[in-house]
Amino acid sequence: MSLIEQTIARLKKGAATVDKEATNEMAAPKMVAPPYAELDASAKIRQRLTLDLAALRAAGYLPEESMDRQFAEYYRQIKRPLIDKAFAANGVPSSLNRRLIMVTSALPGDGKTFTTINLALSMARERDMSVLLVDADGLKRHLSEILGLEQEPGLLDALVDETANAESLVVPTSVRGLAILPAGRPVEGIAELFSSNRLRQIVDSLMSQNPRRVVLLDSPPLLLTNEGRALTKIAGQLALVVRAGKTPQQAVRDAIGMLDEQQAGGIILNQGHAGFTEGYYGYSAYGIETNETVPKR
Repeated sequence: MSLIEQTIARLKKGAATVDKEATNEMAAPKMVAPPYAELDASAKIRQRLTLDLAALRAAGYLPEESMDRQFAEYYRQIKRPLIDKAFAANGVPSSLNRRLIMVTSALPGDGKTFTTINLALSMARERDMSVLLVDADGLKRHLSEILGLEQEPGLLDALVDETANAESLVVPTSVRGLAILPAGRPVEGIAELFSSNRLRQIVDSLMSQNPRRVVLLDSPPLLLTNEGRALTKIAGQLALVVRAGKTPQQAVRDAIGMLDEQQAGGIILNQGHAGFTEGYYGYSAYGIETNETVPKR
């Protein structure tokens, strides 16, 4: 075979190889990243969550519209001492970060989530601070369900995956100064996760993002869950929600007995019926008192 014939044979062989590769590529196209419009819902929802205040009101998590002004004043009185302690520079032990506020109750049904939502909205109205509202009730996840975030990754996911960046799971909202960290997807052993050093790492990271950020925990009841008791170990302030005429006095005493005196944020008396013009009443020895309408939870 001449040199020319050999060259022609090689060219034909090369053309056949190219055709075969092209056919294979057509049969098994390469995977490419989907365009932005096709990204999953969790990626899109973290741009901003629009809070439907009318829906929250209809579900019983905001007061009736006619009571808005009165409730705004109630929550101003509740939030002010909490904020003052949160940003006080003097006399605060280094191990106690009072920008981390835990809202809890002795028993279920005392209005804890109602109170936490309204307190967060009131705090977000402050001009020189921001609020991160965390669903730390991993057993019930009421807050996440109310806001339509029950399927979103959140605190529990960050606790399980030590490589996760908790800040990337924070959902900004349409309310200026307010963001949400969902509870995350259900896992086993929540009490142990809440007792771990990993939780402290996450909290420290969330606090370090902004020195003017308050982290508000919607937490499980103290007397019925180990999870609630575990969270008391990291909170800088604790606000205990008590439902007037329902929460047994002994339950209140037992719950207060679990709290460190340095963490005292106050008692928020929920559903008091002394009348809105008659002032406030409650367990004043511990701190804060107010009246509220009937909440869902």
